[in-house]
Amino acid sequence: MSKKKKSKSQHLATISLAVMGAGFIATIPFQDTIWGKILQGGFEAGLVGGLADWFAVTALFRHPLGLPIPHTALLPKNRDRIIAAIISMLENDWLTKESIRNKISGIPFTKKLFSLAEKEVSSKTVKQMIISAIKHLITTIDSKKIAPLIEKELKSKLIDLDIGRYLPLAIDQLLHRKYDEKALDFVLKEIDDWAGKDSTKDRLGRMAVDALENIKTDGFMQFALKSFTNIINEEKLGNIIQNLIQKGVDSFRDPFNQNRQTLLFHINTKLQNMKIDQNLAAELNNLKDHILSNWEPEEIIVDYLDEMKQKAIDWVEKPDFYEDYLLPQLTTAISNLRTDEEKVEKLESWIQQQISIFVEKNHAKIGKLVEENLQKLDNKTLIEMVETNVGKDLQWIRVNGAVCGFIIGLFLVGLKLIF
Repeated sequence: MSKKKKSKSQHLATISLAVMGAGFIATIPFQDTIWGKILQGGFEAGLVGGLADWFAVTALFRHPLGLPIPHTALLPKNRDRIIAAIISMLENDWLTKESIRNKISGIPFTKKLFSLAEKEVSSKTVKQMIISAIKHLITTIDSKKIAPLIEKELKSKLIDLDIGRYLPLAIDQLLHRKYDEKALDFVLKEIDDWAGKDSTKDRLGRMAVDALENIKTDGFMQFALKSFTNIINEEKLGNIIQNLIQKGVDSFRDPFNQNRQTLLFHINTKLQNMKIDQNLAAELNNLKDHILSNWEPEEIIVDYLDEMKQKAIDWVEKPDFYEDYLLPQLTTAISNLRTDEEKVEKLESWIQQQISIFVEKNHAKIGKLVEENLQKLDNKTLIEMVETNVGKDLQWIRVNGAVCGFIIGLFLVGLKLIF
């Protein structure tokens, strides 16, 4: 009740008491008449009743007129006992553990949670909360702590990997994609580029002349070589060899060239034999293990994880992430869970159990909370609070006392006159 209403009721009680007192005084000159006696008796009884009720109501909260009359100021004197009684009444009568459990057992928490989730999952507030939570989870991931674990697992998987099992697959893919022909064409191109250089031609000419000069022969063969070297110089020899190499390369480039087909067949045969070459597989596994033993990818993994974290945050912040991706997933999950009676029953049972455990552990805190809040109030504040909430009814006791006393006074004086 507001202070304005409280003041109004207090004024009404005071006015009723003043009316009775004024009526009693006003009827004194007319007490020799019948009506004067009757009215005086009524006002007298009303004044006594009003004063008695005023004393009783005032004695609840303070000493009347400030006099330390025994059994007055009941609320301040019995404050601790009243608080203890309130707490006992809350814990043992109104809010017992069983009453709370019985009340909770009748609440369909799961149904309410699903309804609330379906209603609020598409709201702007929930959207922002979920996105913020996801971003927080992503940012709290410590890449430096996770990297060693990833490195350990990665190395373990790679060490256990047997290259011999995958070598045939790799060779089949190599042949299927015609990497043998591409490798041959690459080598031929490099040879052609190398042979077409002037420096190569000069080097080949010098090498040919040196080779001819170092040939040791006798008789006619020596004479023939001397004559050939006198006719052909380094430049001509280099040019001849260069042309031979380039023509040979061009012939191997022709897909229908028999030499090319023979070479490719030989390469294919070697590759097929490599599929079952245990020594090659063992050597490749040893090479793999040696590389892994000296491989330290932790820093690379940390950088990669940090990059992935940033990409994940950027993706979450996109406008279409929640609406187009996450919201449909959440809606479907809620719908599927809601229609699964077994899971719903388990969830409801778990919620009820957790609430029951919470009530069991914290029931005593109800009274403790009430006690702490009441103890924070001084006597003046507590009295004012009680008067504010029930003062109107207390003031009406004073009014009723005055009115009832007046009516009873009239009745008693009337009886005296009659008898």
